[in-house]
Amino acid sequence: MERVSKTLQRIMVEALKRLPPEQLPEAAWDFAAGTKVAKKTRVLSCEEQTLVVEVEDANWRAQLYAMSPQLLSRLNQLMPVKRVEFRLARPDDAARRF
Repeated sequence: MERVSKTLQRIMVEALKRLPPEQLPEAAWDFAAGTKVAKKTRVLSCEEQTLVVEVEDANWRAQLYAMSPQLLSRLNQLMPVKRVEFRLARPDDAARRF
């Protein structure tokens, strides 16, 4: 079963690498973070190998910073990222978006 999982992951990575460059940061984040986390966050930008992600609150930000090494490892399968920066959403934005 593990071989099947790794094969599917490899196929997914290859498919995502074919996306237009402007779509890759968000797709890479969705892949790296997983569906549940991706629904609670939003990619704001990706410049100079820093992915900037908006989060709903300080608890999410702390948890995601703790997960940064794993997230960076998965992101780097798709695009070069040296750092992920997590920014808090403004309260009025968070209520609408998350």
